[in-house]
Amino acid sequence: MPSVNPPVLLTTPRLNLALLPPDAAARVLAYHEANREHLGPVSPARPDNFFTVTWWRSRLAQDAEDWRRGQALRLFLLSRESSLSAAPVLGSVSLTDIRRGPLQSCEMGFGLDFHHQGQGLMSEAVRAVCDYAFGPLGLHRIQANHLPENQRSAAVLRRVGFSVEGLARELVLIEGRWRDHVLTALVAPQRVGG
Repeated sequence: MPSVNPPVLLTTPRLNLALLPPDAAARVLAYHEANREHLGPVSPARPDNFFTVTWWRSRLAQDAEDWRRGQALRLFLLSRESSLSAAPVLGSVSLTDIRRGPLQSCEMGFGLDFHHQGQGLMSEAVRAVCDYAFGPLGLHRIQANHLPENQRSAAVLRRVGFSVEGLARELVLIEGRWRDHVLTALVAPQRVGG
């Protein structure tokens, strides 16, 4: 029986951003299959079984465990026009490597179905996740990196308020090559009296 209430659900005017259960594996797989050529050139190597329902069932179960342990939050973008249990996956936003103590920071990653580019959906989703990170999660800093030529990701980050902090040489292995990445970050707004 499909899960009705995800452990984390953020809403925006057009989107539900949900931590999906293992029974959503087929929908997540469909998104990745449809975007294999679109996301492949900007993504690290995938495991051999990445494009299988079995792998995604396991990954979504691990996502729930990572959230329970406070290590990561991986949300999928779903249109609010469909029910949570049936909406196709339009993209994802993740907060990983959540660090507490004196850092209170994390890494952000995101991706969007190529059919939905240019509609402002990614900016809408990233803004909502940043608000959640700085609000309920109590984080202070979010870091996000992108390939220098990835102008769409750069534009999303700029729109939401991220600042460029530098260039990391040969940061991520993508398609067999170590690739440079532009380093950006967003710091929590100053709280009144804080």
